[in-house]
Amino acid sequence: QVQLVESGGGLVQPGGSLRLSCAASGSIFSINSMGWYRQAPGKQRELVAIIRGGVTNYADSVKGRFTISRDNARNTVYMQMNSLKPEDTAVYYCNADIMPRSMARGSYWGQGTQVTVSS
Repeated sequence: QVQLVESGGGLVQPGGSLRLSCAASGSIFSINSMGWYRQAPGKQRELVAIIRGGVTNYADSVKGRFTISRDNARNTVYMQMNSLKPEDTAVYYCNADIMPRSMARGSYWGQGTQVTVSS
């Protein structure tokens, strides 16, 4: 069974920083991509950043402020969020495209972590 566990959310003032982490565990053969999505109240879930084979992509709204990285040995993805704005407030979800050892390849989600940017 595969699990994604996130950490690092919280309350921060505008202009502040947070670092999110997401660790994948379980019977994993390989991980293709890992990424972060977010969902603000009343809005659809949107892609924030994704990393695949060392190549990164970002939503236009976070380019230059957020940095996604990955530790393949630990099956962990990170997102450093700087210069946070109130509009970054949302529940952030980790997502990974995983090939388990004894199951079909699938898309897995973490439980979500709240990020609130407010003075």
